[in-house]
Amino acid sequence: MKKNIAVFASGGGTDFQSVIDGVRSGRVNAEIKLLITNKDGVYAIERAKNNGIPYRVLKKNDFSDADDFWAKTADILDENKIDLVVLAGYSAILGAGFVAGYYGRIINIHPSLIPKHCGPGYYGIKVHESVIASGDSVTGATVHFVDEGTDTGAVIMRKEVPVFKDDTPESLQKRVLEAEHAILPETVALFCDGRIKLIDGKAEIV
Repeated sequence: MKKNIAVFASGGGTDFQSVIDGVRSGRVNAEIKLLITNKDGVYAIERAKNNGIPYRVLKKNDFSDADDFWAKTADILDENKIDLVVLAGYSAILGAGFVAGYYGRIINIHPSLIPKHCGPGYYGIKVHESVIASGDSVTGATVHFVDEGTDTGAVIMRKEVPVFKDDTPESLQKRVLEAEHAILPETVALFCDGRIKLIDGKAEIV
């Protein structure tokens, strides 16, 4: 039976596209039921339109408080019988109640090898600036379950990317993005096939 997916994205949506491509190729046994974004005019919306995927723009400022915002978000997911939430470049910290309600069913893609270069303030190009400043010779991408912390959930899959001496944050970001596009749909496929288990706070692939 196909799983129902909701993707959350706030930007261009290239990670979103990698999941779309995985579904369309048959590698991912799922249906993308909707895109949720918190920004108007982002290209992720165009990707949804181009692929016949419904989308919703939900902004915290349009609600009386954060609890109402996350309650409405959860209601929309429940209406669509969502099995898995995929954070694909979503620029907001999830509410604690929302995370608790979907615990074990929310995954995130992060552009470093967690636990390095992650946590509050580490997002976008800032991650790659930190990698280069540190002198690391290897970085990469990580897919992990989401818990109440920032980038602290159980790691599911990682892919390494070399850091070259002449790298800029932008050139490194481009190569790490390729790693993201490889492991995100692969992780989604494993989840949808029932092959990822969250046991005692650790992710296991069976």
